[in-house]
Amino acid sequence: MTSAALLDSPRAAPLLATSDLHASLTDPALTSMTLLNEITGDHPDAVSFAAGRPYEGHYRTEALHRHLRRYTRYLEQERGLDEERVRRTLFQYGPTKGIINELVVRQLLADESITADPEAVVVTTGCQEAMVLLLRALRRDAQDVVLAAVPTYVGFTGAARLTETAVRLVPEGADGLDPEELARAVARARADGLRPRACYVIPDFANPGGSRMSLDDRRRLLRVAEEADILLIEDNPYSMFHDGQGRLPTLKSLDTAGRVVYIGSYAKTAYPGARIGYVIADQPVAQGGLFADQLAKLKSMFTLNTSALSQAAIGGLLLEHDCSMERACAREAAVYRRNLRALLDGLAARFPRDGDSGVSWNVPAGGLFAVVSVPFVADEQALEESARRFGVLWTPMHHFYAGTGGLHQLRLSYSVLTPQEIAVGLDRLAALVEARSGRA
Repeated sequence: MTSAALLDSPRAAPLLATSDLHASLTDPALTSMTLLNEITGDHPDAVSFAAGRPYEGHYRTEALHRHLRRYTRYLEQERGLDEERVRRTLFQYGPTKGIINELVVRQLLADESITADPEAVVVTTGCQEAMVLLLRALRRDAQDVVLAAVPTYVGFTGAARLTETAVRLVPEGADGLDPEELARAVARARADGLRPRACYVIPDFANPGGSRMSLDDRRRLLRVAEEADILLIEDNPYSMFHDGQGRLPTLKSLDTAGRVVYIGSYAKTAYPGARIGYVIADQPVAQGGLFADQLAKLKSMFTLNTSALSQAAIGGLLLEHDCSMERACAREAAVYRRNLRALLDGLAARFPRDGDSGVSWNVPAGGLFAVVSVPFVADEQALEESARRFGVLWTPMHHFYAGTGGLHQLRLSYSVLTPQEIAVGLDRLAALVEARSGRA
C-alpha cells in the first residue's frame, strides 16, 4: 500500500484506559456531581432536594444588559476611560488579577468589614479555580498537606485530588470545626513527618452540614492557626443567608496576624452563570509582593484571565446596590428563610421526635442545606430507588466524608423549591423511609 493510501485509510482511535490517565479520574469526589446530574436528568419529574443551586425566581434577562450598561458608565464616569479603552476593557484579554477588584474590595468593606487592597484580590472563574490555585501554590512536594473539616465540600477534596494534595480530615461537630481538634490534627501530621500548610473551613452554614461556628470558636481558631503556623482558607458563600438575626464576623475581619486567605463567590448571592469568584491573599512574600501575585502567576498559565464580560455583569450588579451583596440578595435570603422553616416543620410533622422512625436532623440557622439521618444505608442504590419509585432526590452524605462516614445520612437542599414542593418531597421521602425501614 502506498503512503498516500495509508494516509487515506480509516484508523481506529486509540483505546484509552483510566489506568493510563490521572488517578483523580477514578476518585469518587470527581464523580459525585456527575452522578447527581445524571439521576436528575433521568427523573425530571422528581422533587429534587439534591442540587445546591440558588433560587431562580428573580432572574431577569434584561438585568444582564442593565448591569453591563451600569458597569460601562462606571468605566467612563468613575474611572475616566475613553471609548476606546472601555471597548478594550470589555472585549479584550484583561489583567490576570481581574478588572472589578476595586468593587470587590468595596463590597467586602460594606458587607463584611474586611479592609483589603485591590492588589491582594485575584478574580477567579468561580471559587473552584481559587481552590485549585491555592492548593497548587501551597503544595511543594508530597510532605505538604492541608486539613479540612469533615464532612466537607466535595469541590475542595476534588481540587486537592487534582493537585495531588493530601487532605487530613478534622471531625466537625454541630457547632462547626473544633479549634482544639485542629491543633491536635496539626500535631499528628507533624509527628508523621508531614508539613501541614493550611486548613479549609466554612464558618457560616457549611456545605453540607449547615453548621455555624460561634464567635468564641472563631477567635480560638485564629489563635490555633497562629500558634500552629498554618493558614486558614476561609470559604464564605452562605453567610448572607442567615435566619434574620444577623451575621457573625468573618475570620478574615477578625484576623490580625495575616493567617486567613479568604475565598468568595458571586455564584450563590448573584448568579452562578457568571462564574465569578475571588480570593483575597494579602500575605507578604519574602522575595517581594503578595501571595496574590504568586496565585496570579499560576492563573496566567491556567485560565489566563477571568471573563471580562462576566466580571462586568457582576460589577454592574454591585454598583446598582452600592456594592452591598446583602442588599442585592435580600429577596433570595427571605426565600431561603421561608423554605428552611417549611423544611424543618415538615420533618417534625412527618417524623415526630418521640416516635420510632429512626429519623433525625440538624437545625441550621441559615444557609441552603440540612442533614437528615435515616435508618438505612443512604447510598447510590437507595438514591436510585428513591428517584425511580418515590420521585424524590437528595444527596448521599458519604460523598462529603471522603469515604470515612455518612452512610446513614442524606443532605437536603431547599433553595430552589416552593413550600408546596417541599411538602410533596417530604411526603415522598417519608414513603421511602417506611419502605426501606421495613426491609431492614
